[in-house]
Amino acid sequence: MIRVQDIVLAEKKKGVSQLYVYEHIIRDTFLISYSTFNRWISYPAKQELKHGKKEHEDKLQLTFGF
Repeated sequence: MIRVQDIVLAEKKKGVSQLYVYEHIIRDTFLISYSTFNRWISYPAKQELKHGKKEHEDKLQLTFGF
């Protein structure tokens, strides 16, 4: 996921669109759909690796209100 994000960032610096990057580089290399590509691009993968997934897991924790 991070590798795809890095490729997109590098190509966008060259002035290429995300759709072009997907169609000409990502689709054939990673064999993922366009919707998966968009999810991967928007996911904060680097932040999760750096800080862990605790913030997201805390929101999923169930509590009892006595």
